[in-house]
Formats: sequence, C-alpha cells, structure tokens
Amino acid sequence: MLAFFYRSLGVSLVIALLGGCTSPREELGGLAEQAGYRLETLPTQAFPLQAVLPAHFNPRSVLRVYLEGDGHAWATASQPSLDPSPHELLMPRLAMSDPGGAVYLARPCQFIMSTSCSTAVWTSQRFSQAVISSMSVALDALKVRTQATKLELVGYSGGAAAALLLAGQRNDVVSIQTLAGNLDPVAWAEWHQLSPMSGSLDPLSYKARLRSIPQRHLVGNRDTVVPWQLSKAFAGKFEDQTCISIVSVEANHNEGWEAAWRAWEGKPLPCQELSE
Repeated sequence: MLAFFYRSLGVSLVIALLGGCTSPREELGGLAEQAGYRLETLPTQAFPLQAVLPAHFNPRSVLRVYLEGDGHAWATASQPSLDPSPHELLMPRLAMSDPGGAVYLARPCQFIMSTSCSTAVWTSQRFSQAVISSMSVALDALKVRTQATKLELVGYSGGAAAALLLAGQRNDVVSIQTLAGNLDPVAWAEWHQLSPMSGSLDPLSYKARLRSIPQRHLVGNRDTVVPWQLSKAFAGKFEDQTCISIVSVEANHNEGWEAAWRAWEGKPLPCQELSE
C-alpha cells in the first residue's frame, strides 16, 4: 500500500511540473516517460485511440484497463469544446500507479484528432456504436500485446458507461469498477434536464449479461454531477443485485478519487469467486 502511495505521489508531482503551455498529449507523454510508460496509438476503423502502456510489460492472463471519462467535452454549459482531451489526468495516474501493472485507454478524439472526429462524437454520440466498437478493437489489440485472455475494466465518469457497454458486448470482461460513474446515461440526462443523447447506446440494454459480472461502483458522497441516487437507481433496475455493489466514498466528482481508489481497488468484488 505504501509503495502504491509513493508511486502515485511521484506521478502527481510530475503532473505539477508539466504545467504551462504544453498540449494535453505532450503532458500525457511527459507523465508516461517519467513513470516508465510509453504512449501508443491504436488504430481502429473509425478512430485512432491513445493508449499508455508500461515500457516493459510482463505477460498476464487478466489485463486491467483504465478507461477515460468524458474529458473536456464542453467549453461551457451550452458550447461543446473543440478538444475533448481531459485537463486532469486522473485515470492515467491511476493506471501508471497500479501495483499490478495496467493500461490506460482514452476515448475517441481525446489526445488524437482524426477526420472522423466531430463535436457529436464527444457529446450526443459519446456512447454510440462506432465509439464502443473502436474501443473494443483497441481492447483486442491490447490483449494481443499483453497476451491476456480476460479484462478488468475501470471507468471514470462517462468511462463507466463505456465500460458497461463494452462488457455488455464482449464475453471476456471478468470485472467492472467505476469511479464517479455515469452508469445510466438516460437517467442522468433526465436528472439534469438535458436533451437525450441521440445516437448513444443504453448500458441497461445489456442487463442480462451485466448482471453476472462482478461490479463495484464508487460514488462520491458530495458528487452533484453524478449523484448517488442515480447509482442506486441503476442497481435497482437489476432483479438480481448479487454481483453489484454501490459504495459511497468521501469525494465530489473531481476530487478525492485517488484516496478512494487506494482504499478499495484491492478489495474483493461481490460474487467474484463465482465468475472465475
């Protein structure tokens, strides 16, 4: 646990030193280099995706992948951003501090723009089939690279919905953990009185598969972006909640997650032994 703390602290100090006028990708690259990781672009049919991998990766059967949140999707409450790359590198920090070795995977158009990118990709269509398919192709490539046969997915904010959709469409995901996770984008949009995300998929369409996958969803007790009520309601939509755990932690949507993750990431998940 102390080793995890000091690795995380070192990575955080690098973030502070890399401020200034660097681009998000340059900042990510500097962070990766200092942590002994490397940037890699994973080509997919629709979008090239940014990944961060350890420079030296021991083969393993189960690969943990940290999925980025929605990033800087909106410049203002009504104006989409021109670049959805995250300004805070929480998920890369967690991936690079993972004591078991892990991989970070960004969402489409984060850090890498392509001709397929448009504001719809990181707003109304952020959970579209094209987005999820591209991430799934990237996961296949990461499995080949690391010789893994199974996946553990860790998603932050909107990355939680992406994790659920990926798990719903694949047969190799053995666990899902989320931080401040938007688990039900439909209910989330209704809660905030936003327009429906037309073109996006609904994770609850995959309840039959998801109900047997061990899941732990960490919910910030001060989070007003994704309040705990939505997470509890998500779990309540499953007749059998044996494999789903909702845990309240001391955090808001943006702060408190490194401490919360250190406290919980190594604890057994519900019904995990049944899925192995």
